[in-house]
Amino acid sequence: MSAAPRRPVVIIGAGPVGVTAALLLARYGVRSVILERHRDVYPLPRAVVVDDEVRRILQRVGVQEEFSAISRPARGLRLLNARHRVIAEFARSRQGHHGFPQTTMFDQPELERLLRTALAGRPECELRSAVEVVSVSAGTDGTAPVKVTFRRDGSDEDEHLWADAVLGCDGAGSLTRDAIGAVWEDLHFQEDWRVIDVRTSRPVRTWEGVDQICCPTQPATFMRLAEDRYRWEFRLADDEVLEGPSGWQRLRGLLAPWVDVPSGPGDDFTVIRQARYTFRARLADRWRRGRVFLLGDAAHLTPPFVGQGLCAGLRDAHNLTWKLARVLRQGADDGLLDTYERERKPHARHVIRVAVAVGWAMTGGQDGAAALRRAAVGMACRLPGVTSAVSRDLSPALAAGPLVGRRPQLMGRALAGTFCPQPWVTVNGRRRRLDDVLEDSFTVLTAVPPTPRMTAVAAALDAPVLHVDDLNDDGTLAAWLARGRAEAVLLRPDRVVMDAVPAGAGGFPGSTAWAPVLHTARRAAHARPAPSSRSTTP
Repeated sequence: MSAAPRRPVVIIGAGPVGVTAALLLARYGVRSVILERHRDVYPLPRAVVVDDEVRRILQRVGVQEEFSAISRPARGLRLLNARHRVIAEFARSRQGHHGFPQTTMFDQPELERLLRTALAGRPECELRSAVEVVSVSAGTDGTAPVKVTFRRDGSDEDEHLWADAVLGCDGAGSLTRDAIGAVWEDLHFQEDWRVIDVRTSRPVRTWEGVDQICCPTQPATFMRLAEDRYRWEFRLADDEVLEGPSGWQRLRGLLAPWVDVPSGPGDDFTVIRQARYTFRARLADRWRRGRVFLLGDAAHLTPPFVGQGLCAGLRDAHNLTWKLARVLRQGADDGLLDTYERERKPHARHVIRVAVAVGWAMTGGQDGAAALRRAAVGMACRLPGVTSAVSRDLSPALAAGPLVGRRPQLMGRALAGTFCPQPWVTVNGRRRRLDDVLEDSFTVLTAVPPTPRMTAVAAALDAPVLHVDDLNDDGTLAAWLARGRAEAVLLRPDRVVMDAVPAGAGGFPGSTAWAPVLHTARRAAHARPAPSSRSTTP
C-alpha cells in the first residue's frame, strides 16, 4: 500500500470557521484540505449576526461585496421588561471602527454558500465532502506531522492524510478536542430554548434591531433577519408543544407583541422551522497540542445573547492563520503559535461572560431578588456612557505579550493591542478600503517622516512604510494616531497594533521583543511595495 499523502494543513469541518481559515491560509500561499461530513451546506440557519470586525474578515477573504447584498444592518440591542418597555438600549453605528455596520443580520446558509464559492476559486484549497474523520493522532512533537484518519460516506475503509498542522473546526462535539486531551471548563450557564424561524409578509412591529425580553418566567429574543424573515427565541418548558392546532394557538400568544399571527399557517405566514437548543457557556482548557488547534465551537461555547458565537470563531481563524503561515512558509519559530491561545482565549472568556451577564439580566432567576437585579441593570444602563462602553467591551485590546508592545499609556501604549481603523483611502487615483491597500503584510503606518529606526523595523519584517497623508483618507488615521499619542504604529497582518512610536521617540522602543518568535529562515514572499513616493520599502 502506498504511503498516505501529506498536506500542509488539514481542516476538519467546512462550516464558516473552517472555510474562512482555508481562504485566509490561501492568501498566504498555504495549501489546505477540508474534510466535511455533510454533502452540502447545512440548510437551516444557526448564526444570524456578525459585527464590523467580522465584516472586515469577510472582506479579507473576498466575499464582502456579495455578503453586503444578502445581509442587512441592525440598529443594535434593546433590553425590554415583561411589558415590553425599554430598560436599556445598546445602539450600534452604521459605520464602525472597521469600516462596516457594527451589527449585521444575515442567513447562515447564504453566507456559507458565498464562502464555498470563494473556496472553489482558490487552487490552494480542496474540499472533500461526505467524509467522516474518525481519529487525529496529535503526537507529542510539535513539529511532527499529524495523522488524520477518515472514511468516505458509505465505506468502512480507513483512509489517511498526514498534515503539518490540523485545525479542528468541528463544532461543540469536536473529535479534535478529544484528540488533544482538552476538556470543557464550565462557565455556569445552561438553559434550553426554542428557536422559531418565520417567513411572513404580514406587518411586524420591529425597531430594526434585536429585542431581549428580560422576564424570569418568559424570557425571549426577537430579531429581523431579512426582508420577510424573522427569528424568535423563547425559553419554554420541555413539555410545551407549538405544533398542531393547540400548539398554534400557543405560538400566536407568544408572537402577539410583534405580529398578528393568523388562525392557521398560510402563504402570508410560514414557520420555516422550530428547533430546541441548549445554550451553554463553556471554554476548552487547552486549544493546542503540537500542531493541532481548536477553533470556533470546538474551543468555546457562548449563549447567543450578544451575537458573538460565530464572530468568536472567525476571530480565531483570523488570529491563527497568519501565524501558522509564517511558521509553515517562512520558518518562524513554533513559539509564535503559542500566542494564538494566549491572545484568543482571554477574549473568548470575556465575551462569554458578557453574554452570560445579559442572559442573567434577561432571566435574573426566580427568587425574591430577581426584580431588584433587573431594576439595577436598568439604572446602570441609564448612566451616561455605560451602554456605549458595553458595546466597545466586546472587543477589548489584547494584553501585552510577544506580539503586543508594553508601555505606559501616556507614551503611546493606548494603541498597542487594538485594531487599526479602516477608512476609505485613495491611492494612485483609486478609492479603496485600507486593508485592500495593505494586503497581507506587516505595515509601518506613520504620521511623520519615517526615521532610520522605523525603516529598520520595517526591513526586518519586509513591511512597507506608509505615510497617512499619502493614503488620502478623511483624516481618520491621523486623528487616531493623535488620540493614541503616537507618531507611528507597527501593524500585524491581522491589523492589530503590535507596537507604537511615542511622540518624539523616533522609533519603536523595545521592538525587539517580537524577534524570537517572528524571526524567519526565509524572506516573505508577499510583501508589497509602498503605494507612493513618500513611502519607503526595505
